Amino acid sequence: MLDTAAFADDAEIRLGDPELTQIIRLVYDRSGITLHEGKRALVEARLRKRVRALGCATFAEYLQHVEADPTGQALSALLDAIATKHTSFFREEQHFRFLETRVLPELRARAGSIRVWSAACATGEEPVTLAVTLLEALPAVDHSRLRLMASDLSGNALAVARAGVYRLDRVATVPLPLLRRYFERGLGAQAGLARVSARLRRVIDYRQLNLLEIGSLGEQFDVIFCRNVLIYFDRAVQQRVVAMLERHLAPGGYLFIAHSESLNTLNHALRWVAPAIYQQAGVKGHSGVGR
Repeated sequence: MLDTAAFADDAEIRLGDPELTQIIRLVYDRSGITLHEGKRALVEARLRKRVRALGCATFAEYLQHVEADPTGQALSALLDAIATKHTSFFREEQHFRFLETRVLPELRARAGSIRVWSAACATGEEPVTLAVTLLEALPAVDHSRLRLMASDLSGNALAVARAGVYRLDRVATVPLPLLRRYFERGLGAQAGLARVSARLRRVIDYRQLNLLEIGSLGEQFDVIFCRNVLIYFDRAVQQRVVAMLERHLAPGGYLFIAHSESLNTLNHALRWVAPAIYQQAGVKGHSGVGR
């Protein structure tokens, strides 16, 4: 039976102009994501559940709760609801082929750790793909050298990533031999699900990080994947994020962005090497505009 009262309640919870403006400011200040008037319907639909779950009668009341929450959890939940988390295994597959054939032979020839960072990893498909690529491409003797960190702003997305449980349709893009080697199927009563193997989960260190608030992680990485992130930022935020990523890229290290993104208009000292792939030259003090 349909709950007509619930539909009536939803119909009364509308997002007004002042509240939309406040949400746009909150989201931009905290995450760098740029929203606009055209996103009203999306914002309203994604936040209405939060409004009702908290027992708020209006968006204004809900935003008062968000602003007054000293823990910041209400704001984090707002950002979780707004942020787009679309991703997939082996997305833009040519990047992983480049990593396997061009980057890893260089890194294996050097001593020390092989450090990889999947920034804005969402629900974990990208770092899992990276872990599979690394373990498959490197001989077992080098597996102990691997350090794979994955980060995201969203606590909800990271919870999914850490659990490593996906519907079978989500893992359809994983080649069958790799699916058999690195995933467990069935999960008892939970038919239709696949779980990343414990061996693979141990390779990935998940952290909740805001790309806008990172000063220094205390280390540099040989490879950074930060894909389908810059497209949500305006130029000023893009510049901040790219400068931060550049600081954390080791000399000779590689930065991978999405094919829909570009560093053309940003100031940096990275060298274009392939579509959506840039390399740290390692020359300090240089500033230029990348290709």
